[in-house]
Amino acid sequence: MRIFVPLEDIEKKQGIKLNADKSHYLTSVLRCKKGDAISVIDGKGKAYEAAIADISKENVFIDVINEIQLDTESSLNLILCQGILKGEKMDLIIQKATELGVKEIIPLITERCIVKETRKVKRWQKIAEESAEQCGRTVIPTIHEPVEFRLLFTVHCSQQMNGFIFWEEGGLSLKDAISKLAIHPSAYSPIYLFVGPEGGFTAEEVDLSEEHGLIKTTLGKRVLRAETAAIASVALVQFLLES
Repeated sequence: MRIFVPLEDIEKKQGIKLNADKSHYLTSVLRCKKGDAISVIDGKGKAYEAAIADISKENVFIDVINEIQLDTESSLNLILCQGILKGEKMDLIIQKATELGVKEIIPLITERCIVKETRKVKRWQKIAEESAEQCGRTVIPTIHEPVEFRLLFTVHCSQQMNGFIFWEEGGLSLKDAISKLAIHPSAYSPIYLFVGPEGGFTAEEVDLSEEHGLIKTTLGKRVLRAETAAIASVALVQFLLES
């Protein structure tokens, strides 16, 4: 079992008071007791061995014992730029992209987005946190505030971007696209993955992205649902570039 605890709390080392949600999870869901060992992540890349020091009516208190090594992070710096989807589809993408190792997720407001504004960023960040705990990651992906497609290139990256824009109307195969990357993938050089909303990107958006260095890429002959395309693109890029 592992839980996320902010670094500023971990630095206290002893008598760390967990919030109500974490306390409920440990006592009511996992049935933990005083003295039980747990793992703690700081969300920034480090993990720790800890123990439950005390349990009150509403809160659990833990002591951090020592730092431990967990090698669960991808060697790639993947940033998913996802056209905002309606309903719970975005929740699914946040969850699965976290499991698959992305470092950041940027929700995009595109021409064909049905959802043009949202107040779900805090909810999405919590989903990423819970997913990181579940899958054993030590880094919790950053979920950015939504940004309009055309503004992304000045807000997040003013230079040429290294990565792919996935388009159902055509493009290079992913293997061919990877061979054209301008920068060798590493933990420091970001690789951007652009996936559209329901209805995909417009031709104008694809053209603009290519002007900024992105490679137009296809996921095959069939038109995938937006949530399927997001999960497939992250999984494939992760597999092909990490190996």
